[in-house]
Amino acid sequence: MTNYQHGHDAEKVAADYLKKLGYKIIELNWKTPRCEIDIVASKKKTLYFIEVKYRQTESQGSGLEYITPAKLRQMAYGAETYISMNKWPYEYCLAAIGLTGDDYVVTDFIETID
Repeated sequence: MTNYQHGHDAEKVAADYLKKLGYKIIELNWKTPRCEIDIVASKKKTLYFIEVKYRQTESQGSGLEYITPAKLRQMAYGAETYISMNKWPYEYCLAAIGLTGDDYVVTDFIETID
């Protein structure tokens, strides 16, 4: 299986996990020529821009350890682009979810990244 396929499958599992927590999935893999957001979800008038990080094993650390300051800037840019294009009038925040293993087990969920 390719890395692309693993990532796509992990995003589907992450979306199902979020639904069970009461989130409404608005978009999966929202893209423009300059940015991409893995999952856009809402809960209680707040939009969540969620980065999905999958690792086959945690031998190289959890997926969330790979969210660098540069990645946070990319996530913020994507969120601001989405907000602007869709004229979202309410709160929004960045979030991340980590998965691992062949069964795509959710290992971490950070609801708000500052």
